Amino acid sequence: MTTTDTGRTRSAPAVARIGLLALRIGLAVLFSGAGLVKLGGEPAMVQMFADIGAGDWLRHLVGACEVAGAVGLLVPRLTSPAALGLTGLMIGATVTNVAVLDTSLVLTLVLALAAGTVAWVSSPGSRRR
Repeated sequence: MTTTDTGRTRSAPAVARIGLLALRIGLAVLFSGAGLVKLGGEPAMVQMFADIGAGDWLRHLVGACEVAGAVGLLVPRLTSPAALGLTGLMIGATVTNVAVLDTSLVLTLVLALAAGTVAWVSSPGSRRR
């Protein structure tokens, strides 16, 4: 149990639920922003996908997946599959960053781990919810 300054206590499951909700909201904000930047044609994103060699179709697909995943994170019934999809997307981004773009894998790996945690904790039948 955690005691607050007012002397009230919160059970560990309540604190865990609040933490999970905060993580879901944070990821939704990050992924929606990243997706909208890609869909909006930000020049840096256009150049990055040109460097990958895939062009606009992949940029649009990734942007749409990020926005859809962000929305899914906020819908309780869709949280686990959305987080799982975003985990896969970030694993692909990590591989692309290392193998093609020769950039850091830290951000995409952290996002993959965070989304994977949400998928695992939110999975149907999970006692961790």
